[in-house]
Formats: sequence, structure tokens, C-alpha cells
Amino acid sequence: MRDTTLAELERRVAERRDGPAYGDGAMIVCDRLVRVFSADGVEVQALQGLDLLVREGELMALVGASGSGKSTLMNILAGLDVPTAGAARVAGCDLLTMDARARLRYRREVVGFVWQQTARNLLPYLTAAQNVALPMQLRGRAGRAGRAGRAGRVRELLSMLDVAECRDRRPHQMSGGQQQRVAIAVALANAPSVLLADEPTGELDSATGEQVFAAFRRANEELGTTVVIVTHDRAVAGEVRRSVAIRDGRTSSEVLRRTELDAQGREAMVAREYATLDRAGRLQLPAEYTEALGMEHRVLLELEPDHIAVRPDDAP
Repeated sequence: MRDTTLAELERRVAERRDGPAYGDGAMIVCDRLVRVFSADGVEVQALQGLDLLVREGELMALVGASGSGKSTLMNILAGLDVPTAGAARVAGCDLLTMDARARLRYRREVVGFVWQQTARNLLPYLTAAQNVALPMQLRGRAGRAGRAGRAGRVRELLSMLDVAECRDRRPHQMSGGQQQRVAIAVALANAPSVLLADEPTGELDSATGEQVFAAFRRANEELGTTVVIVTHDRAVAGEVRRSVAIRDGRTSSEVLRRTELDAQGREAMVAREYATLDRAGRLQLPAEYTEALGMEHRVLLELEPDHIAVRPDDAP
């Protein structure tokens, strides 16, 4: 191996092995996560050793085609499904070992969830204020002080999300965008560490979708809540600093966006796409790259001082 001795490689491996545990300090940790479904004797692997880290206070998006595994991952993080193997932790909670009581408490206190279907987020016979107060009542805080605290929290959230005027309206008296913003307030009622949303703008037009996404950004910036949004909408994904693509049950690539100054001193958003190297050392190469070079079945790898060369197996 050019410019790299075997001893040097062994030293690097040892340093990584003795370092901090995978995901130390992250709000969400998925380590080689597997979810297998069985139907009529046929097993389907929805997640195939997926790795993912999300930092505390991050606002990020998960993107992928239908059947890629992103909704399965979201259900696991929400405590609605249990992984088959691997490790998953959210705010220090181990999602594989929780019993039913701990899982219920986790859904009430640690995570908030917003569904795509507006009808699933709100009870139709309650007003917006009553819907937001309900999670706090279920969590349990009795007495006059408890009622006053809930009322103050309701006012704060509805005002922050620009739906204070909907306080005494029932869902059928609100627009779709207002319903989703009230749903975000419901999900934030118990001050969760993580807010999850599954295609929250999927039933909305683009202008209304922008209003709803602005509500997620406000919750992230003003409350410090970690927000993870599943979406197929590239416009929504383009609004976050980090979007992670899932393909065939694994993370395949990430797009990181940052603000830079151009030659005239003006701020500009710069996006850069990276392939994702998982914990097992697997790398998903973009199909357009492998097809352009006729790569099939196997490739040649060569270690260079500062990069790894990947070539078709018949390359000279």
C-alpha cells in the first residue's frame, strides 16, 4: 500500500477502537439497525444495518423513495415499532429494551410526533387549545397550579406558531396549514427532546407548506428542540442544513449546506453531497457513477496517501 505501512494502519485501527463509543453525545443514535417484517412466510428487510447520528438541537431531513425504509425508521424513533436487531437510542433511552410502560412514557415525554394526515393529529371534537392541553393532562399535573401552567403553555405555543386566533376553533374550522401548526403545538406540549414529522407538508400546497416548515424552524430555534422531518419534497429538504438520503434500508448519502461569503462579500448557501460510509465500511455508490463506468459485481480499490481510488475490475 503506497506510503502507508501495515504497522501504521494497525495503529490507526487501534486508536479508533480505544476511542469514545459510537454516538457519544448524540441525541439520536442508530447503530447497525435492522428491522425485518414477516408476511405469509416471506421476510422483508426494511432496514439493513442502518447507521445514523443526529446531534442535539439539529434540524434535519430524511429523504428517500417509497419503500426505502425511512418511514420504518421514523416509527422506530417514535416508539411505535421495535427494531429486530442493532441499537437505537434517543435522548439516552434504549428503544430495544423498553417495556410497555417505559415506551408509553417515552412517547408522552421524550418525543413528539406529527403525521402527514391532518385528521390523525387532532381530535375533531376538541378546540385547538384543548388539543394542545390534552398531552399535558395525560402526563398528569393536577390542581390549580397545574391548570394555570397548562393554560400558559397553550398560549405560548399557539402564539409562537402563529395560530393564536385558532384557540377556540375545532379542526374543521381551520385550514390545513393551521391544523398542522396546531399539531406541532400538540407535539411540543410536553417539551419533548425530539420532534418527529412524517411528510408533514404532503397534503398541503407549496405556500402553506412553507408556513408549516417555518413553524418547525421556529420550534427548533426558539425551544432548542431537535427536529427530524421525513419528506420526499426536495424543496423542504433544501431548507435544512443537513439532509440524509435512505436507500434500500441504509443511509446512502448526505447533503450538508452552509453559508459562505462570495467574492463580493455576499452570503450564499453552498450545498455539498457526500456518500455515507457505514459502521461496517459499506459505501453506496451513486447509480449514475457506476453505470457511466460499467461497474458491476466488483471493483478495484487502491489506497492512495489521501484518498481511495475505485475502478472497474477490468481497468488497467
